[in-house]
Amino acid sequence: MSTTTMTTSVRRRAGQRLRRLSPAQRCAAAALMLLGLFAVIGAWVWPDPAAQDLTRFLEPPSLAEPLGRDHLGRSVAGRLASATRLSLVMAVACVATAITAGTLAGILAAWRGGIVDTVLHGMSEAFVALPALLIVLIVSAMSGGELWALYAGLALAQWVEYFRVVRARSALLLSGPAVEAAQLLRLGAVHVLRRHLWPDLGPLLTTMATFGIGTSVLALSTLGFVGVGVAPPTPELGLMVTEAFPFYDEAPWMSLAPALVLVTVLVGLLGLRSKESTS
Repeated sequence: MSTTTMTTSVRRRAGQRLRRLSPAQRCAAAALMLLGLFAVIGAWVWPDPAAQDLTRFLEPPSLAEPLGRDHLGRSVAGRLASATRLSLVMAVACVATAITAGTLAGILAAWRGGIVDTVLHGMSEAFVALPALLIVLIVSAMSGGELWALYAGLALAQWVEYFRVVRARSALLLSGPAVEAAQLLRLGAVHVLRRHLWPDLGPLLTTMATFGIGTSVLALSTLGFVGVGVAPPTPELGLMVTEAFPFYDEAPWMSLAPALVLVTVLVGLLGLRSKESTS
């Protein structure tokens, strides 16, 4: 098959997927794309979100500074772009780690059974016994709010969800006649994973990952809001809301802007998974 033919085929499939999206899903995807574009472009427009200029204390919005300046003379738009970028990257990294670890552990437990299943299931039960946010708080407190600790805590708090779902679903699929036939024909583990497990697990994990990203963004913002998340002066959505509260009467946009970003992310992710039928 030529390169031109392959490119045409990929474009055709992408167009078919886009046409299958409902209006609500298209709006959600557009909102998330615009938010991601703002986060990426903001790195070039406002390269140093921590730069202070006390002479520009609570400067109102202008063409050069669409969201004005905060109480330390820092660009609110620049900090918002950096905070959005941090939240999205952290959320995707945490979910990617959690889904990889949880999926591999779930398939291994269902496939091997015995002591392997017992140990992995016992570990998952230990994590379920603790609230997810408490796990993140414990890990974060042990490291002083470092980014790697927040990443590790969020990933540890989420992997068990994927493990439990994958373990239960894989056990059901592996005991089915299709997998038994494949094993009798000695088609190998790769064939079973690719042809029997992944087609069933893929859509389920995609849906879970979508909600997991929203959960991670919200958890990161919650930690920043209560002052135990990312350490200042690193911009973070929850921290920006907390810092802006004392100045709400003079500059309400400072706290409304990060809150609007949070709402856009959560509503956009929910919209992508909406069950509204396409016309």
